[in-house]
Amino acid sequence: MAKTFFVTGTNTDVGKTYVCAAILTAASRQGLKTAAVKPVASGCTRTDDGLRNDDALTLQHAMTLELPYQQVNPVTLEPAIAPHIAAREAGKQLRPAQLSGICRGVMSSSADLVLIEGAGGWRVPLGPRSFLSDLPQILQLPVILVVGMQLGCINHALLTAEAVHQDGLLLAGWVANFNVEGMARKDENLQTLKALLPAPCLGVLPFEPSPHQPESPAARLDLEPLLNFQAKRQPGENR
Repeated sequence: MAKTFFVTGTNTDVGKTYVCAAILTAASRQGLKTAAVKPVASGCTRTDDGLRNDDALTLQHAMTLELPYQQVNPVTLEPAIAPHIAAREAGKQLRPAQLSGICRGVMSSSADLVLIEGAGGWRVPLGPRSFLSDLPQILQLPVILVVGMQLGCINHALLTAEAVHQDGLLLAGWVANFNVEGMARKDENLQTLKALLPAPCLGVLPFEPSPHQPESPAARLDLEPLLNFQAKRQPGENR
C-alpha cells in the first residue's frame, strides 16, 4: 500500500493543487512513483472527452503513474460552486464511502506516494449529513495542510489543525503558500505558525504571479518528514 496523505487547505483558492503538484514533482525527482486523486471537483469545463477540471488535469500531468482521468477525478461538477450544491443541482449524491473505494484503488497501485486532494477547506459539506473530511477519516489518512499566507491565516490554520485532531487524524506537515502579494509582517506570521502548528513546515512558497509550473516550488520543499512519517496513536485512542 502506497504512503498516502490527504491534502487540505485553510480555505478555497489557497494553492492546494499548486502544492500537490510540487510535492509530486519533488517525489518523482527522488525516484518515487507517484499518483494523485481529486475525488470531487466543481468548476469543470465541457470537452469532447466529458467534463474536465483544471486542478485534476494538473495532478494527472504531475504524477508519474498513467491513470485514466475518471480515476483521478471520479466526480466532476460543472458549476464552480460548493460541491454539495452543485451535486444536488446535478441530481448526484456524494457518498464518502463510495469515494473511499476509488481512493483505495489508487492507494493499492504501484505508486510509492499518493496524494488525495480535498476541495476547499476541511469541513466542506458533501450532503445534509456528510462532509469531505469524512473521507480521510474512513481511510485513516494523515493530513497535509496548505496555509494560504494572508491576513487571518493564523486563525484559519490553527482551527483547521484542531478540527483534524478532533476528527482523530494526524497532521503530518504543512506548507506556507504566499498566494497573495504583499502580506504585511509575513516573517512574523510565518514564525508564529511554525511555533503553534503541531507539525513540521514542509516548505515556504513565495508569491508567484503565474504559479503553473511545479518545478520551482518543488525545490523549496522538504519531503523527509512525509517519507519518514509513521502514524502514531492519538492520545486516548483505543485500537
